[in-house]
Amino acid sequence: MEFSSALELIRKIPDFPKPGILFQDITPVLANSDAFTSVVKEMAKSLNNVDVVAGIEARGFILAAALAGAYEKGFVPFRKSGKLPHHTHGEKYGLEYGDDEIEVHIDGFKSGQKVLIIDDVLATGGTLLAAIALARRCDAIVEKVLVLLEIDFLEGRKRIIEIYPEIEIIALAHV
Repeated sequence: MEFSSALELIRKIPDFPKPGILFQDITPVLANSDAFTSVVKEMAKSLNNVDVVAGIEARGFILAAALAGAYEKGFVPFRKSGKLPHHTHGEKYGLEYGDDEIEVHIDGFKSGQKVLIIDDVLATGGTLLAAIALARRCDAIVEKVLVLLEIDFLEGRKRIIEIYPEIEIIALAHV
């Protein structure tokens, strides 16, 4: 399946998780093996110059783990607060519909390791900013972030570039 056809499977859910939000549901892409494979292959084009792939809970680490496994890279999860069993660093962030916190194990990355961080959607940028801060706190080098979809009008890219202009931001599609 062509990548553009895979994107057509993304379902738009109005008023989820609260009124006024148009949720981009990627589960139909994940459920279709041809579409999922096409997405992973497209994401693989961003693997140059990285040592490890990190993914943000929950859909981001589905994509990141698939990519890491298929292309023999390590995988590091960013989880919601209280989900990781070992000592962690945590970072709070704002969403377009509330606040949350993600964590990473304190030894999740090796010092100087080059990281590709993956999430499903770049909206306001809060989640990715938190993940970048956590990776850097572990002394990793965030080379780039990769998202399946970027919601342009929410200007998350702008927020990230203002703080981390050296990090490449890759969006496979824009809405």
